Amino acid sequence: MAEEVEEKASFLDKFSEVSAKVGNQVHLRSLRDGFATVMPIYILAGIAVLINNVVFPLFLKGDALANVQYWGNAITQGTLNVATVVLAGIIGYCLARNKRFKNAIACVVIGITALFIMMPQTVGTAAASIADVTELTYTNPSDTSAKAVTVKYDKVEKGIEKTGKVPSGYQLSSVGSDNVSGVFSKNFTGANGLFGAIIIGLAATTIFMKLSENEKLRVNLGEGIPPAVADTFNTMFPMLITLSIFGLIAALLHGIWATDLMTIINTCIAAPLKGFVNAGPWFVILVYTLANLLFCLGIHQSTISGVLAEPILTILITENMAMYAAGQPIPADHYMNMQIINTFALIGGSGCSLMLLLDTFLFSKNKASKDIAKLSILPGIFNINEPVIYGYPIVYNLPLMIPFVLVPDLFIGLTYALTCAGILAPCVVMVPWTTPVFISGFLAVGGGTAGVVAVIWQVIEVAAGMAIYLPFMKVSERAQAKQMELAAEAEKQNA
Repeated sequence: MAEEVEEKASFLDKFSEVSAKVGNQVHLRSLRDGFATVMPIYILAGIAVLINNVVFPLFLKGDALANVQYWGNAITQGTLNVATVVLAGIIGYCLARNKRFKNAIACVVIGITALFIMMPQTVGTAAASIADVTELTYTNPSDTSAKAVTVKYDKVEKGIEKTGKVPSGYQLSSVGSDNVSGVFSKNFTGANGLFGAIIIGLAATTIFMKLSENEKLRVNLGEGIPPAVADTFNTMFPMLITLSIFGLIAALLHGIWATDLMTIINTCIAAPLKGFVNAGPWFVILVYTLANLLFCLGIHQSTISGVLAEPILTILITENMAMYAAGQPIPADHYMNMQIINTFALIGGSGCSLMLLLDTFLFSKNKASKDIAKLSILPGIFNINEPVIYGYPIVYNLPLMIPFVLVPDLFIGLTYALTCAGILAPCVVMVPWTTPVFISGFLAVGGGTAGVVAVIWQVIEVAAGMAIYLPFMKVSERAQAKQMELAAEAEKQNA
């Protein structure tokens, strides 16, 4: 019996050790830190998208609606449409800071510059927005001898139907932006390019820091030079070499294969990863099973989920916001995203521990548990549950560990299934993770009737979670009572 206990303890120790190593891997940790840093701009974008598409249309129409929506569109342009650019620089900075590189701010420059170097220098019409279009050409299909009509960009922007330039019977035959140069497509600067930002930002920063370690590449200006100037010259040659390497790669890809690194990353890495995550809920369930089990052993769940799943899931909800803002439908391969987890599978925080607190208030007779619940309920409403995890406790409390791990898994699977069945609307707004239950559900799917359905589902989840937690709570309280009896008997015997 003692040997079995030792084997189990050894397994848990090894599991905790491996998980800690994965969570502390410097590149994965930098990725997690980078997304945490830029999260506020994604949340702001979500609020703007929600107000633009749900609130303003309630009381405005036509030109008045278009005018006030300029506010939300401006925020979207400065957040979602440049999300890749911001992330490339921030990831470079986070990697430099985590590696204790002295000139971390230089890595922001490296990350952003390398990203733009690897983007295509021309944008095809399939990737161009209306701002990339130079002209439209119309012809008359019933009269091939009729002269073609060309409409320039300024008229395109205003709307063809308002210009009166296209005669009756003419149809669009070509778009004059087949190879638009001097522009950057939102397909690469916006949410769709985030995987490129991750890979290029990490790679460029790693090469730059490695070259910066070479003393021969440093320029010594002597004493009496301001530190900022000295740092600039110390990193000048490593920066020139790093960016030249990326420029050479871009030239080779264009010259030999007529492509670019951003397109390769989107096609060969981003698309398969997104497809893998959305092939079903199993990968996400596995990650959160391990993460919540780790939390039960005293190590924060973000050590696993924050590096293995959340970056990809965050990219997916960011893309959902961009599509929702553009009035596009959400594809099925974007149903699983970070907002589903935060809104429907982490009610009250990891393990859906708010249900345990509600059970404690309603059904517990244990004074100590009720006292902890009173202290934990307010943070729990805002999805902060460290007080209940370490105070109740759930850590190393086997009866409560079981529902703490299983309840979120159940809700991830059921919510995903309901979304695929069309009962629940896909999440399209990144709501702050501290938003209380019911409010979060209503906002995450864009409000309206879909929001009401989401709230009803959250009510069902809370009731189901309480029903699952209740018997385990009772077992835990009996175990605690038995432990107190044994401790009291031991004290009597020692006395």
